Amino acid sequence: MDALWGAAPRPPPPGLDSSESPGSTPTAARRLRRPPLPWARFSSWLECVCVVAFDLELGQALELVYPYDCRLTEKEKTSICYLSFPDSYSGCLGDTQFSFRMRQSGGQRSPRSMDDDDGYNKGAPVTLQRETAHLFGYVYFRQVKDSAVKRGYFQKSLVLVSRLPYVNLFQSLLNLIAPEYFEKLVPCLEAVCNEIDQWPPPVPGQTLNLPVMGVVIQVRIPSRVDKLESSPVKQFNQENLLPAPLVLSSVNELDLFRCFQPVLIHIQLLWELMLLGEPLVVMAPSPTISSEMVLALTSCLTPLKFCCDYRPYFTIHDSEFKEYTTRTQAPPNVVLGVTNPFFIKTLQHWPHILRIGELKMSGLYTSYKTYLHKDKTLIKRLLKGIQRKRPSEVQSALIRRHLLELTQSFIIPLEHYMASLMPLQRAVTPWKTPPQIRPFRQDDFLKTLEHAGPQLTCVLKGDWLGLYRRFFKSPNFDGWYRQRHREMTQKLEALHLEVICEANILTWVKDKSEVEIVDLVLKLREKLIQAQAHQLPVKEETLRRVALYIDTVIGSLPDDLQTVLRHP
Repeated sequence: MDALWGAAPRPPPPGLDSSESPGSTPTAARRLRRPPLPWARFSSWLECVCVVAFDLELGQALELVYPYDCRLTEKEKTSICYLSFPDSYSGCLGDTQFSFRMRQSGGQRSPRSMDDDDGYNKGAPVTLQRETAHLFGYVYFRQVKDSAVKRGYFQKSLVLVSRLPYVNLFQSLLNLIAPEYFEKLVPCLEAVCNEIDQWPPPVPGQTLNLPVMGVVIQVRIPSRVDKLESSPVKQFNQENLLPAPLVLSSVNELDLFRCFQPVLIHIQLLWELMLLGEPLVVMAPSPTISSEMVLALTSCLTPLKFCCDYRPYFTIHDSEFKEYTTRTQAPPNVVLGVTNPFFIKTLQHWPHILRIGELKMSGLYTSYKTYLHKDKTLIKRLLKGIQRKRPSEVQSALIRRHLLELTQSFIIPLEHYMASLMPLQRAVTPWKTPPQIRPFRQDDFLKTLEHAGPQLTCVLKGDWLGLYRRFFKSPNFDGWYRQRHREMTQKLEALHLEVICEANILTWVKDKSEVEIVDLVLKLREKLIQAQAHQLPVKEETLRRVALYIDTVIGSLPDDLQTVLRHP
């Protein structure tokens, strides 16, 4: 039995009701008894809201963090200060919106934060999962002349800090609250945060009504089981929502056509650079343009997750500045958005530089040669759309569909090969460790392409084999493979639990020693805890049957052992 399912059992997870046995599942009633932590709903959307102001003596200074008990490290506070102001070269007068992304620098998450036990990451597309090591900042910056200020200008940023890559939702939210905040200041911000704390949590697949400042934002949270195509949000409960809601077509999608219009002829080349995780710097005249372009580029691979680092807006004050600008080693796998002309010289050794926003200087500087031939039909359709003044959202939909089909054509053969590595269902038996997933052999995969390659779904010709070989060396392949392997392992574990439930456990117990039976109880308990902790794809009915099995097996033991096992 020792070799049955590996490691010794872990203690039950914290939060298990003391009246529950570790082998049982918490009922809905028991879960309801646990009061939500303060700001728990708020934290399912945002980490905090920050206000950054310009101080004549200190420079950028963090004026306010709300909720007040939010635990940001000093390093994070400094980063937020620098990343929340456009570079002085940008000359942004009036109101400016942009985004940034930064590493979380140690420190604990606030205890009130909802972790992924809420099931969000399990149901969300991999491209929209909550980040664990990074924070996003959504910025609304205002710079206007003000004679009452020594410097002659009012300069302040309102920043939403979140782990969710919901750029469209949070920038729309800022559009509503920032102008009001700049007029009414802190009381207005507290009221808004309290409203957000009443929002339902983001649940993949649900369309939510999110009230704030007399407006209802209506948005659908994408799910990983969605059909991948652009479709507008279906409005609902209209009769109960007065005035009419602000309906967002997406939580995260940008206007791809507007972003890519200066570089339409390079779209396919840029897609390959993103697929291969190549180092790329985007040089733009403002953080708005740099951040939108970086986010548009990293979204090119949907539904494949971009697994490299990316910084929609990066400054010379960033803690990674030396790491990214050193010439002693090759540039890291990162996409940087910059606005300071200083970077033109500092990053000139980077292999791919995209300059946008200045007509005379716009262009892509690279020696990269594409593996695939250019799709001239897409460019022709987009150029014809410009001539006919086709709406930007229609042009964006064309680009998005083209990139989606390109990515799917590339990834489907990998998915098929990966599925072939899964052990057969009949190989999973109740009293043995589940069989291993067979190793991914690159040469074996490449041999499958002749009959099951991308040419079945994509008209593009070119060196697909060369592209796959290069892809295997990228962080994107590593990230995709780890994710798929984890999902397949969980599926095997779930299948193992179901097979155990179908077995005649009492027959097995009859000729076993007490030690073996106790070992079985502990192993089953561990399996149950694992199913709950890792949210294995197991039906509630299966979990109930495993808990019943545990009780049945314990009931076959002497009273003293029963007491020990029921009250560990």
